[in-house]
Amino acid sequence: MTLHDGQPVIHGGTPLANAKAAILLVHGRGARAEDIFSFGEAVAGDVPGIFLIAPQAAGNAWYPERFIAPLVANEPALSSALGVIGRIVAELVQGGLKHEKIVLMGFSQGACLSLEYAARNPARYGGVVALSGGLIGPPGGPRELKGSLSGTPVYLGCSDVDAHIPLSSVVESADIMGRLGGSVTKEIFPGMGHTVNERELDYIEKLIRGL
Repeated sequence: MTLHDGQPVIHGGTPLANAKAAILLVHGRGARAEDIFSFGEAVAGDVPGIFLIAPQAAGNAWYPERFIAPLVANEPALSSALGVIGRIVAELVQGGLKHEKIVLMGFSQGACLSLEYAARNPARYGGVVALSGGLIGPPGGPRELKGSLSGTPVYLGCSDVDAHIPLSSVVESADIMGRLGGSVTKEIFPGMGHTVNERELDYIEKLIRGL
């Protein structure tokens, strides 16, 4: 077993067997699956047919170091975390949903993980929503760009002065996701803290309704 195996996974909304779409919610460092699951319930609102699922990280953290640290510094936790996301995506597909009906959504460390999974496993997803996050690894590091996101809506929203997420990493991540074929929306909010604002919520709600 790897680090994150056997941790709780919360799910709700419309049962998967009857769902028209799913949102895979990934929490940030120090948070819990319950926190982002509640966020998912709020943004899904009254949209019918949405299955929500949120895995829990061991020790409330998906990987130990900053997301811009050398990749080896975050192993083996990072590979374990990506494995959790991969298994859930596979379960959703086996449950009858196409990738284009699956949204990967995360905040902070969860945003980084959602972006990284999509970049390493490109497909036409329903969306990739990264709230205060960027691709994992040192800025400017080598990256193999294989496959295509095929027009997947990709959203990156972040403050220009986020103490945890360098602006340059958000910009670089948006560029890479675009080169992978994502339909990228990048919004930088002056002076905002490490949080989520109403404009980001509006984007998410429209994305969900469009599923």
